[in-house]
Amino acid sequence: MCGFCGLLPEKGPVDVALLTKMRDRMLHRGPDEGANYLGQGFGLGFRRLSIIDLATGRQPLSNEDKSIHLACNGEIYNFAALRRELTGRGHRFFTGNDAEVIIHLYEEKGTGCLEFLRGMFSFVLWDEKKQLLFGARDRFGIKPFYYLDQNGVFACASEIKALAALPTFPRQVNEGAFVDYLTFQYVPEPRTLFQGVYRLPPGHYLLKTAGKPPQLNRYWRINFSPCEKPLAYFVEGLRHKLREAVKLHLQSDVPRGAFLSSGIDSAIITALVREQEPISTFSVGYREAGYSELPEARQTAEYLETDHHEYIISPAEFLDHLPRLIWHLDEPVADPAAISLYFVARQARQKITVTLSGEGADEVFAGYAIYREPFALAPLKQLPNPLRRSLDLLEGLLPSGIPGKNYLARARQPLEERFIGNASIFSPGEKKGITPVQEQLSPYRLTAPLYRQVAHLDEVTRMQYIDLNTWMPGDILVKADKMTMANSLELRVPFLDHHVFEFAATIPPNCKIQGKTTKKLLREAFKDILPQEAINRPKRGFPVPTREWLKRNDFHAFFRQLLQEEGNGWFNKKAVEQLYSAHTAGKHDYSRRLWTILIFLLWHRTFISNKRAG
Repeated sequence: MCGFCGLLPEKGPVDVALLTKMRDRMLHRGPDEGANYLGQGFGLGFRRLSIIDLATGRQPLSNEDKSIHLACNGEIYNFAALRRELTGRGHRFFTGNDAEVIIHLYEEKGTGCLEFLRGMFSFVLWDEKKQLLFGARDRFGIKPFYYLDQNGVFACASEIKALAALPTFPRQVNEGAFVDYLTFQYVPEPRTLFQGVYRLPPGHYLLKTAGKPPQLNRYWRINFSPCEKPLAYFVEGLRHKLREAVKLHLQSDVPRGAFLSSGIDSAIITALVREQEPISTFSVGYREAGYSELPEARQTAEYLETDHHEYIISPAEFLDHLPRLIWHLDEPVADPAAISLYFVARQARQKITVTLSGEGADEVFAGYAIYREPFALAPLKQLPNPLRRSLDLLEGLLPSGIPGKNYLARARQPLEERFIGNASIFSPGEKKGITPVQEQLSPYRLTAPLYRQVAHLDEVTRMQYIDLNTWMPGDILVKADKMTMANSLELRVPFLDHHVFEFAATIPPNCKIQGKTTKKLLREAFKDILPQEAINRPKRGFPVPTREWLKRNDFHAFFRQLLQEEGNGWFNKKAVEQLYSAHTAGKHDYSRRLWTILIFLLWHRTFISNKRAG
């Protein structure tokens, strides 16, 4: 796990001092070593966290005649098999680094090399002979790739803070992206909150030559193809696929372990690792009642006989670390679970360098509670039209807050309007009251094309498709990468091995959700290796007591100061204060909305006002 940066000026030599400055802003991603490659009109910087081939696996890497150079962030899990094939065809390898296979595959296949890679990766490859930059990102977007192309320079990096070293870096907020952030609690791909800075989308590659705009191409697409087979077929297939993926994900020359929460996803990964070797596990929690997963995680750890470690986060420590963590995130991601991830990664790094985790299981196997909604609404949707129209009238007559009103209202809405992803913070109407920003494009414009691509599928699978293309790369994987890398810890996610997904994509709806049970197949496939309590336990997902903490005087004072200093032009301060007052008075739970505002204000202070804390 590492960090890269690249500079491709239209004219003149590469500024080596600038390249090194960009590289070393990502020291946390690679504390073990830093190096540059300088070619004809191109510069490549790299920070290394040594995982495989500790002695000779330095980057940037080159081919035999030094005409191709590569910097890769991530892991190629099938590199051993690829290396054997390539060696047999006459290629010479100079290191044991897993990423070196990319260079030799590129020599044979060009950009087609991507279809042979099994892993998590983003990389930059420079073809000296063609004067061509080839950049790529893995299928799901596990590893980040940011770029900008302006003022005669193309620059790319693993983190935006590296790009921010450029003297012409645009410290300007993209207003449209800001409005989308208020809806989703993150900025959807490919935009970022910085004007002119973009993310290479998952499953895409980029080609760039000096003086011409970058060309983006898709090489892989999420594709669901449910089929009808016996449950036993899917159970056996999933057991085989996931065990194989976990075995591949354990490749490293450094200590490894696993995050362990109260849920089934991390428990399954831990159990599958435990089948192969002893393992250390790590959990965090809070003292506030109802917000700690420590007892349940401890129970699973005892059952699996892991070397288990716990940490309790205090409100004061949380608040003290928050500004620094915003700097590590690069962009505002208003998911409080990001902070839990930071602390569990910090704890784990004291013993290990690689951790496995359960990210992706909810999206791939239908684990979110909201995915049960199509089944819950089915009785109303199946009623005769006259009766449905009567219920629609009844819903309009019921006052707000009456039980059943929301159920009737959601049954009336088509899926495309009631579900735009796992997070929906401010509605279009609410945004007009909370911000004076005029650019108010509908958030549905982002999800409508995705819905059209899967119009033939059932509603649960369509919801999964939305989340896999928006919520997962925009929220789940951003915080997973940035919070672990902030602690120089490599995080691996076996559920997002594309072989596992391509099998899971054939699962029919009745094997995903049954009654109130989500991830039915996943629970069934691994019920024999975990305690019954872990199999049946509902999802909690790193709960954080922000609802209670926002009522504390220290949090309120911190929020109010930020709003006064950074909120001008972005928020209607009176409306925000009214939200906060209603929350502290216990009239409404506005914690998610307030947290979304708070994280933006902190980000604005850090990157736009350029007042980094810590």
